[in-house]
Amino acid sequence: MERTYAKDVRGAEQIKVCGFVDTIRNKSKMAFIVLKDITGRVQITVEKGEDEALDAAVNQLTPDSVITVEGKAVESEYVKLGGVEIYPRKITVESLAAPLPIDREARKGHERSSIDQRIDYRWIDLRTDKNQLLFKVQTVLVGAMRDFLRQKNFLEIHTPKLIGAASESGADVFEVKYFDRSAYLAQSPQFYKQMAMASGFERIFEVGPVFRAEKSYTSKHTTEFTGFDLEFSFIESFRDVMHLQAELLTYALTKVKEAYGKEIEEVFGTPVVVPTLPFPEIKLADLYDELEREYGYHAPESEKGDLTTEAEHLSYEWVKKKYGHEFLFITDYSAEKRAFYHMRDENGVPQGYDLIWRGVEITTGAQREHRYEQLKAQADERGLGEDVKFYLDFFRYGCPPHGGFGLGVDRLTMLLLGLGIKEAMFIFRSPVRLTP
Repeated sequence: MERTYAKDVRGAEQIKVCGFVDTIRNKSKMAFIVLKDITGRVQITVEKGEDEALDAAVNQLTPDSVITVEGKAVESEYVKLGGVEIYPRKITVESLAAPLPIDREARKGHERSSIDQRIDYRWIDLRTDKNQLLFKVQTVLVGAMRDFLRQKNFLEIHTPKLIGAASESGADVFEVKYFDRSAYLAQSPQFYKQMAMASGFERIFEVGPVFRAEKSYTSKHTTEFTGFDLEFSFIESFRDVMHLQAELLTYALTKVKEAYGKEIEEVFGTPVVVPTLPFPEIKLADLYDELEREYGYHAPESEKGDLTTEAEHLSYEWVKKKYGHEFLFITDYSAEKRAFYHMRDENGVPQGYDLIWRGVEITTGAQREHRYEQLKAQADERGLGEDVKFYLDFFRYGCPPHGGFGLGVDRLTMLLLGLGIKEAMFIFRSPVRLTP
């Protein structure tokens, strides 16, 4: 018999459902089992004493055991759970669960286990409605971004994660043994995205793992995450990149709100706000002036070429107050704080931006330097010339003007749902966590 999901049980005469035992009330004459699958819950009602096999199956059940139930679905006004109950003719115990080692939620006499304890048993923690909603939302979010780009003729590519030279800055990379030499885990697909531009692909994106060997212990950092990166050719300036990103995020958040907006607000307590276009934009120096005038914030002079963490947070208050917006583009960073491959104007100002959402940086984007001699000079300026020689070769044989950006899928999810990074990803990685 084909399986039926919990959300589809109404009206089925003969039915088979499969899932976890959410709760069980096993009385002398009746037993009530709530079965949970990825779509919802359904009540199984067992009249004890009528079938020895059913009684034996019910009497051994524990919470979180896995069962398959075959029987008849009956509508009943007395059943609070969807108004439907299943009277089983057969219960198969697929797997008995031992007593759970964590408390996924607070309950009488027990506090909720800490996030680190729950990550130790992440596969158990992920069985909750809240966590499963998170990944349903993330699926819609990433799928919408994919759909948006495919409609605009972008190709999806998959770049190597084992590379022969440290990408981008040369720092914060994981070195791994690669046969008789060293290799590195890619910090980003940046070099290969640009190789695709030199290959004439014109418009590409990638969804894949990114590795950062940073000893950061904050609510937004992780050593491995899922990146959503794109690059496209024949742009006129970095504002073409900004415009595309604003459209992309607006489209994706619209789709998320349509699919799960109500549930997100009910479960996570945060509304999905679809942004208006265009997104506000400000130069970095002007933002510091605004924050000083509005909030009395003085950034150290030595740090004014980049955005400090405190200014990042304050920028959210400022943009909400001035524009009623959650997003803010910040431009005109100092060249020392940007990657060597960012194009610079005649005054040496990098042609790029950061995008801040809800007070957290989610993107560094830019027009890239596509002219070989300028790019080589900027790499040499950082002492990277030999390390990135293979990359520089991409530009020796013709390459169109191009730009792009990267987003962290996990950080987007974190900000969308108001979580810390540990809770916003399937499995969290940090300098001290490599399991499960």
